[in-house]
Amino acid sequence: MPATSLEIQIVTLPRQTGSEDDGSMKLWTWKKENLPSLSHAFRTMVAATISILFGRLVGLPEAYWAAIATVVVMQSPLGDTVPLAIERIVASALGASIGAIESTYFGANLFVFALAMLLLGLTSFVLRLEKVGYSYACITLVIIVLIPRAETPWIAAAHRFAEVSLGILVALGVVAIWRGERRLFSETTAE
Repeated sequence: MPATSLEIQIVTLPRQTGSEDDGSMKLWTWKKENLPSLSHAFRTMVAATISILFGRLVGLPEAYWAAIATVVVMQSPLGDTVPLAIERIVASALGASIGAIESTYFGANLFVFALAMLLLGLTSFVLRLEKVGYSYACITLVIIVLIPRAETPWIAAAHRFAEVSLGILVALGVVAIWRGERRLFSETTAE
């Protein structure tokens, strides 16, 4: 073939499981219980919308962070929602604090940024935060340090912590109400 021709290859996945589904095999794996349902989508939509509304109502400058935090928490398995939510709030406070300190005294210095990420890892280990918490702390640090803002770093950190915490608390509230309604409904139908 000449060097200028375009070659297109189609890759067919081999049949690996021997089931009838092999013709539509995906490139990733999934578990039926982890697939979103209409109920889950509705619950997530309600929670994210409430987060945005509350964030705007109290005057948070970037209320979309509340909705983002809500969506993240809503994806947690129901049994893990409360412990993971508490861990995320602690991690957000940690990331916002270290981010504000770094931004106040060093600006967006890449070397200090790397050290701050390492410090978050060490602090997460000492506090026994899981990887989810560590990643949340790092995300908050990145947002505080690397996004240029007009306000002081401590104000930005306080806003971010408030927005994320609001989103997490709204998610917890929606999950609690949803569970309560499901229990109430199942108890009345069982009688």
